[in-house]
Amino acid sequence: MQSINPCSGEPAESYQEHTPSQVERILAAAHSAFAAWSQTSYEERSSVLREVAQLLRREAGELADLMAREMGKPVAQGRAEADKCAWVCDYYAENAADFLAPERIRTDASQSYVTFKPLGVILAVMPWNFPLWQVFRCAAPALMAGNVCVLKHASNVPGSALAIESLFQRVRSPGTPFAACLVGGSRVEAMVRDDRIRAVALTGSAPAGRAVARAAGESLKKCVLELGGSDPYIVFADADLDLAVEVCVTSRLINSGQSCIAAKRFILVDPIAGTFTESFVSAMSRARMGDPLRDDVDLGPLARHDLRDELHQQVRASIDKGASLLLGGEIPDGPGAFYPPTVLSDVQPGMPAFDEELFGPVAAIVRVADEEEAIRMANTTSFGLGAALFTRDIRRGESALAQRVESGSCFLNTYVRSDPRLPFGGIKESGYGRELGEYGIKEFVNIKTVYIA
Repeated sequence: MQSINPCSGEPAESYQEHTPSQVERILAAAHSAFAAWSQTSYEERSSVLREVAQLLRREAGELADLMAREMGKPVAQGRAEADKCAWVCDYYAENAADFLAPERIRTDASQSYVTFKPLGVILAVMPWNFPLWQVFRCAAPALMAGNVCVLKHASNVPGSALAIESLFQRVRSPGTPFAACLVGGSRVEAMVRDDRIRAVALTGSAPAGRAVARAAGESLKKCVLELGGSDPYIVFADADLDLAVEVCVTSRLINSGQSCIAAKRFILVDPIAGTFTESFVSAMSRARMGDPLRDDVDLGPLARHDLRDELHQQVRASIDKGASLLLGGEIPDGPGAFYPPTVLSDVQPGMPAFDEELFGPVAAIVRVADEEEAIRMANTTSFGLGAALFTRDIRRGESALAQRVESGSCFLNTYVRSDPRLPFGGIKESGYGRELGEYGIKEFVNIKTVYIA
């Protein structure tokens, strides 16, 4: 596996892919480790996760540098990502025992209750865009529930995969509950079907989700899928436009636009569309693009050149279908997989900018007549991961999001984000199942009924 620095386009570190015999040893060791790890107390598991959290905070700078070199994340955002991973470790260390406490239920029995027991080895198939967070939001609850995790990370971030494995190897632990497996995507199906794998968590594209779900279903194994998104950000006429512009720009440019829950489609009601668009384009144009190892950079390169080229094709195809280019839209000269902040207006269904996920710093502005049309256009998508709405009328905005917008997470007057305390996941082609919160830790457990006559 060859790591390519997306800022320079030059080869960086190279890693040896695990051979079939090495994969066999990894799976056998994980299966063996489950026997011991599943019998540990919540206190023992908590101790391991808290030590990992301490390492994450202590080594946030080094981890941020690694992510910048492997996939182009600006280092300030990389340090924040490491801190968030420490938070999710601490959160489940603190709360797992309460989340998984037996639930007593009154029946005709002398006693009847539900208990929550681990399943076994969980295969985590994770993407490159948040090389640490995507892994830890799966691993922290799964490990605290008593499962063991085997990570198959994206092929362009092998260093991040091994860095996470190293964190767990360096803490005092009864057994080894986490291992990384360096293999390509073509070898995932065989791992899913392996009898020692009991469930699968995947974050990635809809095609990848379908392939994993097919293999898991044929093997009668549960899977949780967090797939793509085309999040609508709806701006009503009474919105605080200064706030809305600031939040929308921030959300569109987080991680250089490479986030499933980044703002993608900006749905503006007619009375404020012109004013919002002018301010939005101006703010997008001020984003600083450059070397992700610099602290003053807002926007690094995209993770790979092929991803940059695919994004550019989506932009050009949308323009060919009638979208107007207000900003950016041209591949810059020089090395690296850079793509500038780009704004398209007059976007409608039938254009890639509306129908597809734009995984980069490209904003699609959709102008509508009124609030009814805004909600209808927000829901006119095959995705359903996140959504945001801006209005000063809190009650009206809450009602629209809670009752009418089709999405797994809805945010009012702020940007969509994941939070260890709240369930996270999507509907439609954005996947199924939930991570995080109490719901997330219960995805990979045996919900067992105990009935005593």
